[in-house]
Formats: sequence, C-alpha cells, structure tokens
Amino acid sequence: MTQKKTKMRRRLSVPQAVPIDIIVESPKWAAQRSAKAVLRQAIAAAAAAVPRPTGELSVVLTDDAAIRTLNRTWRGKDQPTNVLSFPAPDSRIRGAPRQLGDIVIAYETTTREALAEHKPFRHHLAHLAVHGFLHLAGYDHEADKDAEAMERLEVAILARLKVPNPYIARDGKG
Repeated sequence: MTQKKTKMRRRLSVPQAVPIDIIVESPKWAAQRSAKAVLRQAIAAAAAAVPRPTGELSVVLTDDAAIRTLNRTWRGKDQPTNVLSFPAPDSRIRGAPRQLGDIVIAYETTTREALAEHKPFRHHLAHLAVHGFLHLAGYDHEADKDAEAMERLEVAILARLKVPNPYIARDGKG
C-alpha cells in the first residue's frame, strides 16, 4: 500500500522547471495579470503527464489579427483561432538545449470563447496552454481515436490544476 502511494506521488509530480519564454505581443493581455502564472502552471502539469523529453518552449500572447495571419500562412485558414502550436524541428546540436517549439494564443478569441462557454478566462487559458503543449509533444486530433485520447489527457491534466472538464457544456450558472 505504501509503495503504491509513493508511485502515485512520483507520477503526479510536476517538473521543477520547464524553461518557458513568454512573449507578450499584444497590449490587450495586460488585463490578464495572472496569465503568465497560469501558463507556467498549465505547461508544467502537461510536461509532467507526457512520456516525452522536456525542453524549452516559447509562448506568444498575441491578438486575433496576428494569429489570423499565422493561421492563413501555415494552415491555409484565413480566420483567427484560439491557439496554434509550432513544433521545433529536431535539433541534434550537442550541448544545446532541446527546443520543443512555440505556442501562440490570441487574446480576443480566448476571451470570446471563455465568455460564450461561461468559463473563467484563466481556466480556458490553462486549457489552451495544455492543448498547445500536447501538440508540441506529438499529440494530435486529426483522427477520432487520437482526438479522444488527447481530450482524455487534457481533462486529466486540467483536473490536477482544479480546472473542470472543458468538454462538458456549461449552463452559465457557475
């Protein structure tokens, strides 16, 4: 029994530090003073949950106009989106830190979705950070089976952060 508890604690531990460079490109993010802390906690929890090596990553906090340009350029979709992930190519340079990639999050879309889904902004931001990180770690949701696995993992990570399941519809009373 004691051994089982110890294993559980180890599995649930959060890495001491996931090197994250947070770049605030849009002044609109100034309204969300806790955004950086939310991002760091969410990404640390996601990193602890995946069996992949960790590495450095960047999070860019931008606006709808900038993310729309990225979405059009890289995905052929001429519309803003909430989050985009750009995995770094594998680098085999000896001694250089491993680069995971970049996560880009748009303020207006994130705000609009949180309001529409009756969620606290910080909960939705945590979800987008976890989602973006999982893409950097190699997860995707192109096939139904992969989407279900990714969603289950997202829900488990968010539960550790005390964020309710983002895939359950909210009734607006919370």
